[in-house]
Amino acid sequence: MASRIRALLRTLRKITMQNFARRLATLVALSFVAAASHAEGVNDLPWQVGPTKVQLGSHAALDVPAGYAFLGPDGTRRLDLIMHNPPGDAETYTLAPESMDWVAYFDYDDVGYVKDDEKLDADDLLKSVKEGTEESNVERRKNGWDTLTLTGWQSKPQYDSTFKSLTWAFVARNDKSHEDVVNYNARLLGRSGVMSVVLVADPAQLNTAIGDFKGAIHGFAFNPGQSYTDFQSGDRVAEYGLGALIVGGAAAVAAKKGFFAVILSALAAGWKLVLVGLAAVGTFFKRLFTRNKA
Repeated sequence: MASRIRALLRTLRKITMQNFARRLATLVALSFVAAASHAEGVNDLPWQVGPTKVQLGSHAALDVPAGYAFLGPDGTRRLDLIMHNPPGDAETYTLAPESMDWVAYFDYDDVGYVKDDEKLDADDLLKSVKEGTEESNVERRKNGWDTLTLTGWQSKPQYDSTFKSLTWAFVARNDKSHEDVVNYNARLLGRSGVMSVVLVADPAQLNTAIGDFKGAIHGFAFNPGQSYTDFQSGDRVAEYGLGALIVGGAAAVAAKKGFFAVILSALAAGWKLVLVGLAAVGTFFKRLFTRNKA
């Protein structure tokens, strides 16, 4: 039994560590000179400038409003490389305002229909994610990355039963720079899976960024037949509920099967790895919009 548990833990570590590469966040302050050196590369990416309509995979679409720009999966991977952010395996899409005050990342998880009847225990969830963050620091040190200490909720999980959306925000501290790191997370439930959104912004401007972001995605919609209310008997149902969307899906499946105590230390923290210094290239990024208008 012990060998089976160790094998399971190694498998879960592999799954969650891959997730760290695209979801584990740190606020790294770039100097203006370093940011400027990346600016032209950022401008040369295949941005689609609003107003325009784009597809988020095969399950949803977004009306990108004027003053915002969008990148598909290939452009997002190139952006990750420019900003020294290891690309993930999922098809991720990027939305950013002209000011570059924040960046939002979208990816779809085809996990099935997630039932929304679970009661969320904020204290228990926070404890799980804290332990996951501590465990992830072991891997971060191996990669030479700054470590994080989870300090608490910026906003506790809230589920909107009307819009079928789950939102929350954690606050962590960069152990090297002592700066706070905040990721605002949203999970938009659909018939066949969940659209994951991670918003990264300066903690001091987070509330403004969230308001701006919510306005920018008024044009988000699941494709016809793919909304949460389109569920029909016989559709695939996810093996977990709302709480697992916060602490990590793959590990949560094993947790429901009775291995919670074993895998708790391997849970991913759910952070997005991004160099928020990208905001420093805002002046250069505006050239993209100027060219488009011309």
